[in-house]
Amino acid sequence: MSQVITRFAPSPTGFLHIGGARTALFNWLYARRFGGTFLLRIEDTDRERSTGAAVEAILDGLKWLGLDWDGEAISQFARAKRHREVVDEMLATGAAYRCYASTDELEEMRQKARLEGKPMRYDGRWRDRDPAQAPPGVAPVIRLRARQEGETIIDDKVQGKVVFANKELDDLVLLRSDGNPTYMLAVVVDDHDMAVTHVIRGDDHLTNAARQTQIYQALGWDVPVWAHIPLIHGPDGAKLSKRHGALGVDAYRALGYLPAALRNYLVRLGWSQGDKEFFTEEELIAAFDLASVGRSASRFDFAKLENMNGHFMRAMSDDYLFKALIDALPYLKGGPEIAAKLDEAKRAQVRAAIPGLKERAKTLVELLDGAGFLFAPRPLAMDEKAADILAHGGRAHLAVLLPKLEALPEWSGSAAETVVRAYAEAVGEKLGAIAQPLRAALTGRSTSPGIFDVLTVLGREESLARIADQAKR
Repeated sequence: MSQVITRFAPSPTGFLHIGGARTALFNWLYARRFGGTFLLRIEDTDRERSTGAAVEAILDGLKWLGLDWDGEAISQFARAKRHREVVDEMLATGAAYRCYASTDELEEMRQKARLEGKPMRYDGRWRDRDPAQAPPGVAPVIRLRARQEGETIIDDKVQGKVVFANKELDDLVLLRSDGNPTYMLAVVVDDHDMAVTHVIRGDDHLTNAARQTQIYQALGWDVPVWAHIPLIHGPDGAKLSKRHGALGVDAYRALGYLPAALRNYLVRLGWSQGDKEFFTEEELIAAFDLASVGRSASRFDFAKLENMNGHFMRAMSDDYLFKALIDALPYLKGGPEIAAKLDEAKRAQVRAAIPGLKERAKTLVELLDGAGFLFAPRPLAMDEKAADILAHGGRAHLAVLLPKLEALPEWSGSAAETVVRAYAEAVGEKLGAIAQPLRAALTGRSTSPGIFDVLTVLGREESLARIADQAKR
């Protein structure tokens, strides 16, 4: 195999869509799998909708996902001169022609097609006419002189052999009347000039592949390998849309997902390797191929993504997960406020709490929420369950335990556990019945990491003060 060159070519009209992120991931994995090159092209020819902010959102999303591209990102709009030069060459060889059909004429074609229940196709009326017959003052579009007989065959690495009758593919526009290139032309010229060998994209582009193949052949250029991957659907089987929830990669970051988990989940939407569910980055690169990409659409399952994220969090080292949490704070709900309170002592407390917190959390948002007790001001606000625990006998237990804990010569989770267990045994209660009032007093909640871990992380002074706040009410 010659050197593999893939590309991701998003339009900068909004955020990096989760479907686009999967397309980028497949291209990145395939290039990395074969030691090739992964290129990024920003298809910004739609000047009204393309924005600098959207470009930055796409670049930021790719970087966060860990999808590094080779070289500089290329602007399609900046290559408009090259696109026009190619059209001039096609006019010179007869592969393209000038079309002076008016707006009214094109509308007639649409109406006729609509009445016949067929898609609109240009009827070729200027295909063989002398340009001297052109109406005065009309700027023409430039059309491809497409083959009218036979078939255009797409040998797709995912969809298999797909055949298009050429009579169903009309003479598409290459250059608009204002001199700007169309998407169809620009994509072909850019992919050729960038030496792209494999075009991996959504299967909504399958018909485009037939049209673009005709442009490649008209120019005498090699046609790239096509691989059209199924789209992602929502849980209800409909095409993934806003009503299904988070769509942009930035939203998944704000929801507290890890890049590695999201990558792993996205690659498993449409690609599989036996029953293996979890992959390291190195394992993904070594295993990924196009032959194992299925033809049917995949359904996005938020619960499955959440569970996968929880798996990745628990598998991470505590140091790495702590760093991931700190790095994510600017994007998480309530994160910036926590970041402002993170002095050296608080950072140490959060790091110490990570082992207990990550056992219960499936996202960084849940991890941060679980760590909230570390930042809660005294006296702690109680949630409903915690208040109920304290109101029904909990405070009496705290009042007896407080002096016992105050008398500890050394402060540690194991030393506190010895005291609490002894007290529970003395009053004939299970450990949980005594731990729950402690949990409520220390965290303001009925759930938390292990209570003796909480005592250790908070330290003697803060722990005793919080218990005293509730015991002495």
